[in-house]
Amino acid sequence: MAQNPNLIPKKNMEALAATAGSGDPFFSEIFTKVNNAKDKPKKIAVLKQYDSQPLRMVLKGAFDPKIEWDLPEGIPPYMANEAPAGTEHTILKGEAKRLYHFIKGADKTLSKTRKETLFIQVLEGLHKDEAELLINVKDKKLNKVYKGLTESVVKEAFGWDENFTKPTK
Repeated sequence: MAQNPNLIPKKNMEALAATAGSGDPFFSEIFTKVNNAKDKPKKIAVLKQYDSQPLRMVLKGAFDPKIEWDLPEGIPPYMANEAPAGTEHTILKGEAKRLYHFIKGADKTLSKTRKETLFIQVLEGLHKDEAELLINVKDKKLNKVYKGLTESVVKEAFGWDENFTKPTK
């Protein structure tokens, strides 16, 4: 019996099913869990549970006063990506490694206009919740959106000192 060419082969369907829903949660979901945690130790536990280099980079960008974003404050003129979670969008965890382009002094090869254009492209690729989160990171307002996600909670969760680094012993 001939297989319908419009159907995905069984082997490919099994591979899709095996990976569906297995992705990491969005940073916005992690920060909502921090927001909903009842006390500081539980908030710290949530951050430790989802600890990753990209998460640390985003949180450092949100709270480290030495990090200045080379972008205008406020909401840029971008089109929010309305695709449902898990479909047609990128995730902040994957985009975190590119955020250095938008930090003052980090990438001197890009003009201010090009940085702003690239930032809008990043926002438009992200799920709308993560795009909003990134704008709040840039504007250093993450703690105003997620109750209890504070500089002290972040420092304690990752063992950071006042320079947002692990102290050397």
